[in-house]
Amino acid sequence: MIEHITITPSILYFGTPVALLTTENADGSANITPMSSAWALGEVVVLGLAPTGQGARNLTARPELVINLPGPAQWAAVERLAPLTGADPVPEHKRDRFRYEPDKFAAAGFRPEPAELVRPPRLAECPIQIEARAAAVRADAGDEFLIIEARVLRVHCAPELIVPGTQHIDPARWSPLIYNFRHYFGLGPQLGHSFRSETPTGTGVLSPS
Repeated sequence: MIEHITITPSILYFGTPVALLTTENADGSANITPMSSAWALGEVVVLGLAPTGQGARNLTARPELVINLPGPAQWAAVERLAPLTGADPVPEHKRDRFRYEPDKFAAAGFRPEPAELVRPPRLAECPIQIEARAAAVRADAGDEFLIIEARVLRVHCAPELIVPGTQHIDPARWSPLIYNFRHYFGLGPQLGHSFRSETPTGTGVLSPS
């Protein structure tokens, strides 16, 4: 039996995947928003964003986006984006730690490539890219963040991550970049699989790419 201790953590990022959202600015240029509050339900991905960030502003006005999923090896590029904002002027509460950067692609070392169904570009280096459209944008229960329900339109995946002859991503080859209490991790070895799995044995060795 575990004897628990009551604590009050300053954050609750208890191990969630990192996503890089590409959205369209008012002038037609693209913005990249690093974030880790995302989860999927069927063909909908639910996102949580600070309302003052450029990504949230863009999605409120222009609902198209790409949800780009980096792998563990790309954590340093993600971290290069972390102190940057596309909002000009920089929101007051960010001014002590963030700076305005109009070209986040160059700053992080990512290359844009055209999406097929939405205006914002995909990130060429990300193994999985999800084109989507924000169908609902609302305040969260505490009125501190925006909850965005994005309907998936198209999924692009690196060929080496797909189970041959199927539409499945191989969980033995795909490792998401995990944000765990503001530290970056990849996945460890497989422990088992759900009874509902359609890829029960895996087909490869866990890859950090």
